[in-house]
Amino acid sequence: MDDFEDSRLEDPVALSEADDILRPLAESGARLRREALMAQDSLAQLGREDQIRAMITFGPEARLLRAVLEPTCPVPLVAWPRLGLPGWVGPLDVVVVLGGGDKASLAGAFEVVRRGCRLLIVAPPDSLLAQEAGSSATTLLPTTTGDPLAAAIVALAAVNRLGLGPEISIPDVADAMDAVATESSAQLDISQNPAKAVALELADAAPLVWGGSILAARASRRIAEALRAASGRVVLSADTGALEPLLSDVPPRDPFADPFEDDAPLRRPGLVMIDDGRDDEQAMEERRRLSALAQTQDVMISDLAHDQGDPVERYVTVLLKGLFAASYLRIGLARRR
Repeated sequence: MDDFEDSRLEDPVALSEADDILRPLAESGARLRREALMAQDSLAQLGREDQIRAMITFGPEARLLRAVLEPTCPVPLVAWPRLGLPGWVGPLDVVVVLGGGDKASLAGAFEVVRRGCRLLIVAPPDSLLAQEAGSSATTLLPTTTGDPLAAAIVALAAVNRLGLGPEISIPDVADAMDAVATESSAQLDISQNPAKAVALELADAAPLVWGGSILAARASRRIAEALRAASGRVVLSADTGALEPLLSDVPPRDPFADPFEDDAPLRRPGLVMIDDGRDDEQAMEERRRLSALAQTQDVMISDLAHDQGDPVERYVTVLLKGLFAASYLRIGLARRR
């Protein structure tokens, strides 16, 4: 098994060496403020448009836009993953392109201009995408940090200005990011730092990650990716139907098992539950079932929860809580990038 040492989470040398892992997370709020400042003139030029038939999104975090917008968007919404555009797209549709120069974004943007659609581009101003997709119907929201999450939140603010999405308070979202960075500071010990505590809970586990609401489920996938990269272990983010059989098959814990024997049992799972306070009735019931099953099977439950603020504030909070926990798991395992 990997050698997790909780002492590394308090070791100034180990934490200093991991600054390149922790600092980008701590600066998430600052990057969002920078992107909002860059885009403020473009955002100010946008206004509600009544003749919009549908909206299509491309690029990194396009599915995040869909997850936020679907409950309230007044027009059909598609997160399109392929080259080009759906055949039905035309001048009455809005296309949001997130990213720089990947083939799907470039091909989609060129096709948008050709068809005369309303186009929002969230990209660096010197990128090929920004330079080649200009038109009278194009609005560029310039970015500089290369942070896909910050770019997506700016895009959500732009979509709100068009009357297609909920109001997004970028200062409040950035403050929520800062709050997680403060509570997850490397200077706080395990008893005060919830991210370090979760890392300790997952020290020897094979994590199973679950989120109930649409955005919590989105966060669960991102957190699972981070835990997988941090630990080198199999980490699964899935719905209740997939996780229940795995939890049911967990064998009873053997208090006499020697973890250093060659025939030591497989790594036990740890259940990470994401809660943004937006579960519907079905999700609440599934949460109760998973929790009860985990307790019956003696499986550790780690909670990443936040139920204050708008949906985006809640999303970034639970997401960053999980990403900080993954980073401390990496530090405890002494794994580098």
